[in-house]
Amino acid sequence: MKSIRLLPGKERSLQRRHPWVFEGSVARGKADPGETVRVEAADGRFLAWGAFSGSSSIRVRAWSFDEAERIDRAFFDRQVQRAVALRQRLPISSTGVRLVHGEADGLPGLVVDRYADTLCAQFGSAGTERWKTTLADALLAATGCTRLYERSDASVRGLEGLPAVTGWLNKAADDDGHTDITITEHDWRLTLDVASGHKTGFYLDQRDNRAHLARWVRQLGCQRVLNTYCYTGGFSVAALAGGAAQVTSVDSSAPALQRVQQHVVLNGFDAARSACFDADVNSFLRQQLQAGERFDAIVLDPPKFAPTAAHAERAARAYKDINRLALMLLSPGGLLFTFSCSGGINADLFHKIVAGAAVDAQVDGAIVQRLEGACDHPTTMAFPEGEYLKGLAIVRQR
Repeated sequence: MKSIRLLPGKERSLQRRHPWVFEGSVARGKADPGETVRVEAADGRFLAWGAFSGSSSIRVRAWSFDEAERIDRAFFDRQVQRAVALRQRLPISSTGVRLVHGEADGLPGLVVDRYADTLCAQFGSAGTERWKTTLADALLAATGCTRLYERSDASVRGLEGLPAVTGWLNKAADDDGHTDITITEHDWRLTLDVASGHKTGFYLDQRDNRAHLARWVRQLGCQRVLNTYCYTGGFSVAALAGGAAQVTSVDSSAPALQRVQQHVVLNGFDAARSACFDADVNSFLRQQLQAGERFDAIVLDPPKFAPTAAHAERAARAYKDINRLALMLLSPGGLLFTFSCSGGINADLFHKIVAGAAVDAQVDGAIVQRLEGACDHPTTMAFPEGEYLKGLAIVRQR
């Protein structure tokens, strides 16, 4: 077994069971991409078993902190079974479920979502790529599914020196290979395409927050709702379910907006209650403000502005600007549902950014709820970076 020796003092994060070893912490040692290595402190003490990546700034991702552990097929079978068993115990009101959430499930770099009878997996690290066949077999065995689609096309693959890969890893011989799938969520029906949709096809992490929005819209009597960066309209359906009279959905993807309207009709709502705009959100907000428009509720769910802390300063300006405009567009007593999915922006910083936007907008608001990812996207105490989605529900007071 090849060994990676760390520099003095660099063992502390692994001793706290943080699963990453950065390039700057390594004194010596190398291995093939994804190969299992023994990580040692400067004095030779065992710290972890992990997967090596010579291309990434994260040189090792830990599989186990138990020296007696063997990293083999049985190990991955157990890890996958444990992850699936946890989801079976969670209160998930959907047939769309995050089954494996990377580091939180002891499988760094692996994301697996289940949509009805179809699994969709992203192998985002050299280690999961090396064990792909084993992991695929374990997933199919643990779930009883026969359909497994690979969506290993996220940008993180490039950082690992890996090419983008998509396509079927498994399906029955008589399966037509359809990638368009319908799931149920709460009392709604939503559709997605595992081959072309964002991430693995859908934003399952916002499941609970969509239900929260429906509840708040109903409680506050919000009639005009604006859903920005709407993608395929999950929040739009939620607003209509909450009793909104009119929902305006904005995105820069025409195909996504077509699916918004399909979702409105699929869930039994009058299509006339839904208006869609193919536009840049920032420009749209400014245009609405200049036109004197006002909304009773606004959803801001932008893409990742800050993938790392190094991008935080520039991202903070972007978050502040859209929140300032949204707060100005809200009617007094209106509701703002605002989010950041950027790992480089923590919850405290996001709160400060939105507070600064309120000052610039010359409005005040009450935070009535803090929002986070759904329970099938857990965060471990040793890996706070996993808490990427954070949000605030704010009622404008003046």
